[in-house]
Amino acid sequence: MRAEWEHAHTDYTRPAQRRIPASLTDSESDWRHYLESSTPNGQLIRRNAMTEALLSGKPMYLLHTTKHIDAIRTSRQLHVSTGCLVGALYCSPLTSQPEGLRPHNLGAYLMRTKPSITPMIFEVIPDAPIRPKGIDYLHLGPIHLRTYLRYQSFLTPAENHQLNCAVLAGLHAAAPFLDLALHNAAGNATPAPEFIDQLAAAVPAVPFLGYLYFEVLSEYLMLHSTAPETKAYAQAGELNNWLYKRLAFAAVDGMDQLFDLTRFNPRHQRLVQLIEGIEPALAPGVAEYVRRRLSHLCALTTLHPSQDAASFTFQGSDLGTLQKAAPGLMGQMIFREIRYLPRYPQLYHCFEKAKALKAWDYWNHEGIPTPFNGILPKGEIGINPVYPRSEVRAWTAELNRKGYLYPVEEVAANFTPHLASWWAPPFRRKLSNVIDNSRAETFLKVQH
Repeated sequence: MRAEWEHAHTDYTRPAQRRIPASLTDSESDWRHYLESSTPNGQLIRRNAMTEALLSGKPMYLLHTTKHIDAIRTSRQLHVSTGCLVGALYCSPLTSQPEGLRPHNLGAYLMRTKPSITPMIFEVIPDAPIRPKGIDYLHLGPIHLRTYLRYQSFLTPAENHQLNCAVLAGLHAAAPFLDLALHNAAGNATPAPEFIDQLAAAVPAVPFLGYLYFEVLSEYLMLHSTAPETKAYAQAGELNNWLYKRLAFAAVDGMDQLFDLTRFNPRHQRLVQLIEGIEPALAPGVAEYVRRRLSHLCALTTLHPSQDAASFTFQGSDLGTLQKAAPGLMGQMIFREIRYLPRYPQLYHCFEKAKALKAWDYWNHEGIPTPFNGILPKGEIGINPVYPRSEVRAWTAELNRKGYLYPVEEVAANFTPHLASWWAPPFRRKLSNVIDNSRAETFLKVQH
């Protein structure tokens, strides 16, 4: 169990450690070397302001934004959220300077685009230098699957049947693309425009592909950008988060109301237009980068390391086989499909708290009071609510005319091992857009 959480974390100051499926053209180390040494901003993967702050062992200052400051004052409690940090208070770094605390560009973005929120400053005093191990939510699939299997009895037989039908329907529809991605990861080279169009068509069937697609493009933009804005952030030791924010809001209508990457699926022509609108010089290379990088990550995050990417096929596989051979994909699909069940708002805490407890245990044993999003060290960092060996203080904050934050009022609130009572359903997909329900049920019966 601890091995699954270790597998889901990345330390960019050390060589890649994960076991990977056989027959992949590139290893994780190959990709790490390329990204660090052959992209304009690759040096920020290993050496960046956030990693250096973690390794220093000195007090860290973090920015959190909230709409619920009155509730925090009244209850004197701080709850944490789920999402990419599993169960941590979502923050971004602050850098202490003579003029005040300078927000990381991610924090500056949040404050500029969400003016109705209250900024808070957190001071975290660690007990020792913090291991810079970040959690990569793309690798959480096996943990999602194990959690579902452990608490499957919480669902009615009808709900489990509905879930199985939905998962199998999605797999049936997307299996040709999933196999195509594995073949590309193993050395075949599908023309990039064709690959992108097939990827876009497969996202409605397997929404996890929308997350992969978006994260690959975010990585491409942050590491390859040479815009003046990006260079200025790089001088401060920061990757430019504004790039992928612009991408998301340009690509999907209504993303400002609900940030839902299950709907992120631009076709090739639209993809090139989107990148041209952000940084024109990056448009010519984007499709080929997505083909190579997404294929590699698809194999890495969906298949069990014991599998061979060159010979495995998703077509015709049953649920039992896939749970063993592709636990990453099965977990990611179940994690997203289960949210469509009418009763899931009542079950939300059951499934998410189970994962949060394991994450907190892992972080405490690893000496991590401040976990971060480890897809890249881009500044998404959180506070572990049950770390027993650090001190945390909190203040409300204000921004001065030079853009620096300063504390205003100390907030007497304690972290509690509770998840915030927040749940928002994803946009409803029509199963008929993937495969009609009767065909899904027939396919399920055949597999059994």
